[in-house]
Amino acid sequence: MLGHPGKCAHLHGHNGMVEVEISGRELDELGMLVDFAQVKDIIRNWIEDHFDHRTILKSDDPLVALLMEAGETLYLMDENPTAENLARIILKAARSRNLPVTAVRFWETPASMAEYSEEL
Repeated sequence: MLGHPGKCAHLHGHNGMVEVEISGRELDELGMLVDFAQVKDIIRNWIEDHFDHRTILKSDDPLVALLMEAGETLYLMDENPTAENLARIILKAARSRNLPVTAVRFWETPASMAEYSEEL
């Protein structure tokens, strides 16, 4: 991560886990806000299409050009790819697909989690 003073300054990866919180005031005829299977499919598909098996970097990282030249698949961000920023991106992607998501928790490791939330 650019500008980080510790070991996260070095290129590294994580096997993250995502939790999605949905909220609302109206239930459908089955008594649900939205079917969990639909939430899972939408979120999983988005993550697989954008993050899975990609190097996630800030767009001005000096490694971008080298990795692109080497044919690596990248997901580039305007900000550092922190757990907080990844959670925010996932929340916004879910909302753009009409899911009533109020919070996303991104578990970077089993002991390290960041949550991003916004009011609906």
